[in-house]
Amino acid sequence: MSLHWIDAFLDAQAAELNAAENTRLAYARDLMDFQGHIRRRGLDFDQVQRADIETYLIACSDAGLSQATRARRLSAIRQLYRFAYEEGWRTDNPSLQIKGPGRAKRLPKTLSEADVDRLLAAARNTGRSPSDRQRNACMLELLYATGLRVTELCGLPVAAVRGDPHLILVRGKGGKERMVPLSTPARTELQAWLKVRDAAEQTAISKGAAPSKYLFPSRGKLGHLTRHRFYALIKDIAVAAGVDPSGVTPHTLRHAFATHLLARGADLMSIQALLGHADVATTEIYTHVLDARLRELVLTHHPLATKG
Repeated sequence: MSLHWIDAFLDAQAAELNAAENTRLAYARDLMDFQGHIRRRGLDFDQVQRADIETYLIACSDAGLSQATRARRLSAIRQLYRFAYEEGWRTDNPSLQIKGPGRAKRLPKTLSEADVDRLLAAARNTGRSPSDRQRNACMLELLYATGLRVTELCGLPVAAVRGDPHLILVRGKGGKERMVPLSTPARTELQAWLKVRDAAEQTAISKGAAPSKYLFPSRGKLGHLTRHRFYALIKDIAVAAGVDPSGVTPHTLRHAFATHLLARGADLMSIQALLGHADVATTEIYTHVLDARLRELVLTHHPLATKG
């Protein structure tokens, strides 16, 4: 019965809420872990009570799982039992009254403008071939210029950027669409990459390959460069740029995009729209990042600070 519950729940997430594949995979992992725990206690999902869920959360804590991971697992369990209640599989929701561990508030890691400049310059010279180097330069320039999520960038259709557009249409989380402007440097790198990409595409087609619909095509199963591959690429670029690679990910460039815009006077509502945040409260974290950076600036560069 347990697997039936999980499969049905994940199918509903995909069909009704248009949940992203990564979200469904995360739900599956968390619920399978919970299933393993209750099975060792001789239980199935329809027999679980509040105390059983609380025991599981204690076991997660004893195993050294982070506060954020425990909160995510409880959220998955809550959503599963809400779904079970709506489907009539349970007459109650045993997870309702459980107080979760919450989430530790951490400021997102970001990069200075100087660090970003070094990364952009290094990207133009990092790669095994001229084609790879042009692709890397284009991807980093687009990422920093638009604040796209890495999955949005890797899966960008080539049709979205044809004709040297000043704005591109991006499909984000939950299938929501938004318009994102392109800077002049980003458009320049994009046009240079399109020439290289299209030439390689024509060669591949002449050898019998099917045309790709993606801006950054790949021979892999997805048909485009994966986020895992790009994650590795950006680490190589960071090393070449002399920037600590532990602090450089596709997401830190997204954070840098937002933080630098805010520092230069952009308003939160505009940044919210550009990032595709459903709630402006999510975007407000960048005000705290800016506050922290300004505080550090005063403490390290003010004349009285240096005298102290």
